[in-house]
Amino acid sequence: MDEAVIKYYRGLLKNGFQYAGSLENPSIFINSVGENLPICGSLSRDYVHIFIQMEGQQIETIKYLCTCDPTANVIFEILCHLTEGKTIQEIKKIKVEAFSAICGSRQQDFVKRVGNALELLTRGFKRYLSPQAVDISQSQNISPTPN
Repeated sequence: MDEAVIKYYRGLLKNGFQYAGSLENPSIFINSVGENLPICGSLSRDYVHIFIQMEGQQIETIKYLCTCDPTANVIFEILCHLTEGKTIQEIKKIKVEAFSAICGSRQQDFVKRVGNALELLTRGFKRYLSPQAVDISQSQNISPTPN
Protein backbone atom coordinates (compact mmCIF):
# COMPACT_ATOMS: atom_id res chain seq x y z
CA MET A 1 0.00 0.00 0.00
CA ASP A 2 1.40 3.38 -0.90
CA GLU A 3 2.23 6.13 1.59
CA ALA A 4 -0.52 8.51 0.41
CA VAL A 5 -3.22 5.91 1.06
CA ILE A 6 -1.71 5.01 4.44
CA LYS A 7 -1.65 8.67 5.46
CA TYR A 8 -5.26 9.21 4.36
CA TYR A 9 -6.40 6.03 6.12
CA ARG A 10 -4.69 7.07 9.35
CA GLY A 11 -6.61 10.34 9.15
CA LEU A 12 -9.84 8.36 8.84
CA LEU A 13 -8.90 6.27 11.88
CA LYS A 14 -8.17 9.43 13.85
CA ASN A 15 -11.14 11.54 12.71
CA GLY A 16 -13.71 8.87 11.92
CA PHE A 17 -15.24 7.36 8.82
CA GLN A 18 -17.86 9.98 7.96
CA TYR A 19 -19.70 7.87 5.38
CA ALA A 20 -19.46 4.40 6.93
CA GLY A 21 -22.85 3.01 7.87
CA SER A 22 -26.13 2.09 6.26
CA LEU A 23 -29.47 3.66 5.40
CA GLU A 24 -32.83 2.13 6.07
CA ASN A 25 -34.91 1.75 2.89
CA PRO A 26 -32.43 3.39 0.49
CA SER A 27 -33.51 4.41 -2.99
CA ILE A 28 -30.54 2.46 -4.33
CA PHE A 29 -28.68 -0.45 -2.76
CA ILE A 30 -25.54 -1.60 -4.56
CA ASN A 31 -23.88 -4.89 -3.66
CA SER A 32 -20.42 -5.57 -5.09
CA VAL A 33 -20.84 -9.34 -4.77
CA GLY A 34 -21.06 -10.90 -8.21
CA GLU A 35 -19.99 -7.75 -10.04
CA ASN A 36 -16.46 -9.04 -10.74
CA LEU A 37 -14.92 -5.63 -10.10
CA PRO A 38 -11.79 -5.86 -7.96
CA ILE A 39 -12.16 -3.00 -5.49
CA CYS A 40 -11.66 -4.72 -2.17
CA GLY A 41 -8.67 -6.83 -1.24
CA SER A 42 -10.27 -10.12 -2.33
CA LEU A 43 -13.07 -10.87 -4.77
CA SER A 44 -13.95 -14.08 -2.99
CA ARG A 45 -14.62 -12.87 0.55
CA ASP A 46 -14.70 -9.07 0.63
CA TYR A 47 -17.66 -6.94 -0.33
CA VAL A 48 -19.02 -3.43 -0.26
CA HIS A 49 -22.62 -2.33 0.10
CA ILE A 50 -23.50 1.19 -0.99
CA PHE A 51 -26.71 2.77 0.30
CA ILE A 52 -28.01 5.80 -1.56
CA GLN A 53 -31.00 7.98 -0.75
CA MET A 54 -32.04 9.86 -3.87
CA GLU A 55 -34.07 13.03 -4.16
CA GLY A 56 -35.06 12.90 -7.82
CA GLN A 57 -31.78 12.68 -9.75
CA GLN A 58 -29.67 13.93 -6.83
CA ILE A 59 -27.93 11.96 -4.07
CA GLU A 60 -29.33 13.21 -0.80
CA THR A 61 -27.35 10.81 1.40
CA ILE A 62 -24.80 8.07 0.67
CA LYS A 63 -23.29 5.51 3.03
CA TYR A 64 -21.25 2.33 2.65
CA LEU A 65 -20.36 -0.80 4.56
CA CYS A 66 -17.46 -2.98 3.53
CA THR A 67 -15.21 -5.79 4.62
CA CYS A 68 -12.38 -4.45 2.54
CA ASP A 69 -8.80 -3.43 3.04
CA PRO A 70 -7.75 0.14 3.95
CA THR A 71 -7.33 1.17 0.31
CA ALA A 72 -10.96 0.37 -0.45
CA ASN A 73 -12.12 2.24 2.66
CA VAL A 74 -10.21 5.30 1.46
CA ILE A 75 -11.75 4.96 -2.01
CA PHE A 76 -15.31 4.68 -0.69
CA GLU A 77 -14.92 7.57 1.74
CA ILE A 78 -13.73 9.75 -1.14
CA LEU A 79 -16.46 8.39 -3.44
CA CYS A 80 -19.14 9.37 -0.94
CA HIS A 81 -17.55 12.78 -0.40
CA LEU A 82 -17.45 13.45 -4.15
CA THR A 83 -21.00 12.29 -4.85
CA GLU A 84 -23.18 13.39 -1.92
CA GLY A 85 -25.37 16.30 -2.96
CA LYS A 86 -24.59 15.82 -6.64
CA THR A 87 -26.88 14.84 -9.49
CA ILE A 88 -26.34 11.70 -11.52
CA GLN A 89 -25.23 13.87 -14.46
CA GLU A 90 -22.64 15.62 -12.28
CA ILE A 91 -21.42 12.30 -10.93
CA LYS A 92 -20.89 10.95 -14.46
CA LYS A 93 -18.22 13.65 -14.89
CA ILE A 94 -16.17 12.53 -11.86
CA LYS A 95 -12.85 11.08 -12.97
CA VAL A 96 -10.18 9.02 -11.26
CA GLU A 97 -8.02 12.14 -11.06
CA ALA A 98 -10.43 13.65 -8.52
CA PHE A 99 -9.66 10.78 -6.13
CA SER A 100 -5.92 11.16 -6.69
CA ALA A 101 -6.15 14.89 -6.04
CA ILE A 102 -7.84 14.29 -2.68
CA CYS A 103 -5.75 11.31 -1.52
CA GLY A 104 -2.48 12.05 -3.24
CA SER A 105 -2.07 8.54 -4.67
CA ARG A 106 -1.42 7.93 -8.33
CA GLN A 107 -0.28 4.34 -7.99
CA GLN A 108 -1.62 1.91 -10.58
CA ASP A 109 -3.48 -0.31 -8.06
CA PHE A 110 -5.26 2.69 -6.51
CA VAL A 111 -6.20 4.14 -9.91
CA LYS A 112 -7.54 0.80 -11.17
CA ARG A 113 -9.60 0.21 -8.04
CA VAL A 114 -11.04 3.75 -8.20
CA GLY A 115 -12.08 3.07 -11.79
CA ASN A 116 -13.81 -0.12 -10.66
CA ALA A 117 -15.60 1.72 -7.83
CA LEU A 118 -16.87 4.31 -10.32
CA GLU A 119 -18.02 1.47 -12.61
CA LEU A 120 -19.87 -0.17 -9.70
CA LEU A 121 -21.64 3.12 -8.98
CA THR A 122 -22.47 3.57 -12.68
CA ARG A 123 -24.01 0.09 -12.82
CA GLY A 124 -26.13 0.92 -9.79
CA PHE A 125 -27.40 4.12 -11.39
CA LYS A 126 -28.17 2.31 -14.65
CA ARG A 127 -30.31 -0.20 -12.78
CA TYR A 128 -32.02 2.60 -10.86
CA LEU A 129 -32.83 4.51 -14.05
CA SER A 130 -33.66 1.50 -16.23
CA PRO A 131 -37.28 1.39 -17.36
CA GLN A 132 -37.14 -2.43 -17.08
CA ALA A 133 -36.29 -2.11 -13.38
CA VAL A 134 -39.89 -1.57 -12.32
CA ASP A 135 -39.36 -3.89 -9.36
CA ILE A 136 -35.74 -3.29 -8.49
CA SER A 137 -35.99 -5.65 -5.53
CA GLN A 138 -35.80 -8.55 -8.01
CA SER A 139 -32.31 -7.53 -9.07
CA GLN A 140 -29.41 -9.52 -7.68
CA ASN A 141 -27.36 -6.41 -6.99
CA ILE A 142 -29.90 -3.76 -6.07
CA SER A 143 -32.70 -4.12 -3.57
CA PRO A 144 -34.61 -1.76 -1.31
CA THR A 145 -32.98 -3.39 1.71
CA PRO A 146 -29.74 -5.33 1.99
CA ASN A 147 -29.78 -9.11 2.23
